[in-house]
Amino acid sequence: MEYTVQKLASLASISTRTLRYYDEIGILKPARINSSGYRIYGQAEVNKLQQILFYRELGVNLENIKEIVTSPSFEAGKALKEHREKLLEKRQQLDLLIANVEKTIALTEGRITMSDKEKFEGFKKNMIDENEKKYGKEIREKYGKETVEKSNAKLMNMTQEEYDEATALAEELHLTLAEAFKTGDPAGEVAQKAAELHKKWLLHYWTEYSKEAHAGLAQMYVDDERFTAYYDKEQPGTAAFLRDAIHIYTGMKK
Repeated sequence: MEYTVQKLASLASISTRTLRYYDEIGILKPARINSSGYRIYGQAEVNKLQQILFYRELGVNLENIKEIVTSPSFEAGKALKEHREKLLEKRQQLDLLIANVEKTIALTEGRITMSDKEKFEGFKKNMIDENEKKYGKEIREKYGKETVEKSNAKLMNMTQEEYDEATALAEELHLTLAEAFKTGDPAGEVAQKAAELHKKWLLHYWTEYSKEAHAGLAQMYVDDERFTAYYDKEQPGTAAFLRDAIHIYTGMKK
């Protein structure tokens, strides 16, 4: 079956403007243009649009979606299985949050008791899922699947007191790093205090610590533009400064 822009947009519950934009950026071209100048989409385009919308639902940006679906090595069947796994994970997260809300309602009505740990399980799972979406592939390649899984398990088992301590450490690190950056000396006392705070913060999430891994993470803050943007958002150069301070702290840079 073939579809015009209007009919396919209606079928997929998206706007005609979206389909035209997908054509413009080359992510979804029509099968042909008819004699009246209308875009015509066939079954292959319908299937590709479904894949695009799956990826959009999972939060993948259009640039990455285009790279995926236009790749010669793209396999629709394999992609569908991956979509299923991701959606099941998403459903699990939503089920956990819904259960958390229901428990909290029951708690406020006096029908049950609820530990502090239970109150935050859904949110910690959400934090893990967000990190997986952004950095999962890279950190597994860098540190190994087992290390990442242990770190995630440690976060899920974290008590509210430990979580509050990690949050407070992150804030103290932020303030200390800003103060240290003003000195311009990554080997200075304040900068080394920031490096020490960074280590303490990491230990709330890492199951084991090594100077090499700490220094490697600091280097990634500079090499990965996402981390650099986070640390440099208030003062450009902060990510590199923190990297240098940590390299000195760990002995990787004299």
